[in-house]
Amino acid sequence: MSFVVGLIAIGALALIFGLILGFAAIKFKVESDPIVDQIDEILPQTQCGQCGYPGCRPYAEAIANGDEINKCPPGGETTIKKLADLMGVEAKPLDAAHGEESVKKVAIIREDECIGCTKCIQACPVDAILGAAKQMHTVIEHECTGCDLCVEPCPVDCIDMVEVEAKPETWQWNLDSVKQNIHKADTIPVKLVE
Repeated sequence: MSFVVGLIAIGALALIFGLILGFAAIKFKVESDPIVDQIDEILPQTQCGQCGYPGCRPYAEAIANGDEINKCPPGGETTIKKLADLMGVEAKPLDAAHGEESVKKVAIIREDECIGCTKCIQACPVDAILGAAKQMHTVIEHECTGCDLCVEPCPVDCIDMVEVEAKPETWQWNLDSVKQNIHKADTIPVKLVE
């Protein structure tokens, strides 16, 4: 009998606290700036910090407050052009002080050399490294953003950054060059045969 009373008491407390939390979530909801959300959607979400901010969301907030839009090497020129269109400013080349644009890479841990120190796990901003203390670690490749932050803290230098091969899932058409080639094709003289 006391077991049932205890269950009812815990259930009632859970219901009361749930109602209080639900009310507080509605009453004290913090509205975010919609432009920050739009900028954050454009950024590549690598959370690498190369822009000088601790992640993509803080950089999006800084852009909304007037910071430069050309500090994101992982996003490259494509991201800069999209941000320029959104913000109504002129697209500038990537700021070399923050790095240079490169191909997409992922971290690969040479597992036979890994000593299990967990320093790479602590450095990874997206939790793409799996492992435990004094155990071998591995990278979840589809979660890795290629930010390169795990390489430096590794004491045995067993992490390599490897280019991602183009696959049907990762292929992106360069539509600008396709449009240029179509226009070039229009200028080729064609001889009609009757």
